[in-house]
Amino acid sequence: MSDSQGEIEPRRRRVRAADADRDAVLEVLAKAHANGRLDTGEVDERQTHALRAKFLSELPELIDDLPEGRELTHRINSQLFPHPYAGGGPGAIVPSDASGPSGEVIPARAGTGSTENSVAIMSGRDLVVQPGTPVVHLYALMGGDSIYLSEVLGPGVQVTLEAYSMWAGHDIYVPGGVRIIDKTFNVMAGNDIHKHARGDGSNGTLILTGFSLMAGHDIKLDPNWRADERRRGLQS
Repeated sequence: MSDSQGEIEPRRRRVRAADADRDAVLEVLAKAHANGRLDTGEVDERQTHALRAKFLSELPELIDDLPEGRELTHRINSQLFPHPYAGGGPGAIVPSDASGPSGEVIPARAGTGSTENSVAIMSGRDLVVQPGTPVVHLYALMGGDSIYLSEVLGPGVQVTLEAYSMWAGHDIYVPGGVRIIDKTFNVMAGNDIHKHARGDGSNGTLILTGFSLMAGHDIKLDPNWRADERRRGLQS
């Protein structure tokens, strides 16, 4: 549905709330009450609504005016809206151009899946990192991989690439909106982060660690992600 400005209202998923979701809201309300933001009557009323909630969409309005609920509100909204930048309500993230979205940074956390390992010696391969991967260990000697992170990164997601390279380097492809933190140690080497790959953190955080000797990595905007964004725009 479009408004008078021609903007597209994101479609919200209908997702059933779990006990863990309701408990997380109750915890936020308890903290807000302890900090003096809610009086006894207000916290009782909101807790009652939280316990009766059947759908996730009923929960954000109970905590979106509380600083203690900021992270939880973002997390719930990211489950409700299929577009990677549409959160809806307070703190919503709205895409801008292909250089990355413009919006509020969501606190990022590492996944709980298995780590990934890759060794490239005078060679390389295409590596598509799967959702939930917290860390990718990379070892390269006179070679390098093409690493695609669009499937693993997203709002609130943190991924670490730990790369050890000699006379080598990797091509690293990220979706728009990713904050990139370079913590590598380099000798006669360095990483090239392309302009359009530098995001504001609204689509996750990539941390680069490791050591390079006469080597370096290129971090670029994933061309497949850019094409997907264009197709979404045409369809809407």
